[in-house]
Amino acid sequence: MKKIGILFGQEDTFPWAFIDRVNAKNVPGITAEPVKIDQLRQGEPSGYAVIIDRISQDIEFYRGYLKNAALNGTAVINNPFWWSADEKFFNNCLATKIGVAVPKTVLLPSKERPNDTNERSMRNLAYPLDWEGIFEYVGFPAFFKPFSGGGWKNVYRVTSPEDFFEKYAETGQLVMMLQEEVVFKEYFRCYSIDCRDVRIMQYDPRQPHHARYVRNGPALEQALLDRVHEDVLKLNRALGYDFNTVEFAVRDGVPYAIDFCNPAPDADVHSIGEDNFAWIVEAAASMAIRKAQAHVEGRNNLTWGEFVRTYAAEVR
Repeated sequence: MKKIGILFGQEDTFPWAFIDRVNAKNVPGITAEPVKIDQLRQGEPSGYAVIIDRISQDIEFYRGYLKNAALNGTAVINNPFWWSADEKFFNNCLATKIGVAVPKTVLLPSKERPNDTNERSMRNLAYPLDWEGIFEYVGFPAFFKPFSGGGWKNVYRVTSPEDFFEKYAETGQLVMMLQEEVVFKEYFRCYSIDCRDVRIMQYDPRQPHHARYVRNGPALEQALLDRVHEDVLKLNRALGYDFNTVEFAVRDGVPYAIDFCNPAPDADVHSIGEDNFAWIVEAAASMAIRKAQAHVEGRNNLTWGEFVRTYAAEVR
């Protein structure tokens, strides 16, 4: 029997629906359940062919558990090694190389020095930075947000250099990005599952969280939807995410990828709505079953993105 596990925290609608859907399919030799951990010994297998990870970004112990599971052949969704290495600024950098439009973005050092460092630790940085050049490149208004993390934490909209420096003073040791604001006509949030299945959802980030997914939105041009669909696949195939969301702001007919490092995206029925929830449950269950069927005991069963695979091949 090949077991599919799901590792989760406080969320309560998607995990149970996912388990029920996998089991309802009655695929011979495959069953789904919540992951159970009573101890973790080095180098020993987890007992799962597939694990869907919904929580390790918040619980470091789980990330260690998943790396050990992957080492022993579990297909972990998403790849815990790549997830640990990835961050939002690199995502933008990679997008510029694969033909996906992104807002102009700069990375900035933390306002406060990290613990156990002093003024000599950062002496490769010019002081002051070329603020005039930075502001000219990005423009105002702009968004100021952490280069890693999510959940709209520590995100600011800044309207001038003075406003920027006031907000910068609040960020402590966070490494932040300053990003061009894209004034959009349309906005989309898109699920990507298994680098093949895409769900494009009309979305309005200006609304309260529960009202952001647009129901019965206006008709959209097929050419725009095709471009969004293509860019979702480009990004996730390059990054290697099996379960992710990509957000696009559309300006002058061009979709700009705004946020696409979301390896444990919102899948709660109360926020995404019944139709989107049914889609993500079905798509995730089908993906997990495919991966369980393809699973080979003791082999590397992880998904690696085109970026990593291409560079690794060049090193050889």
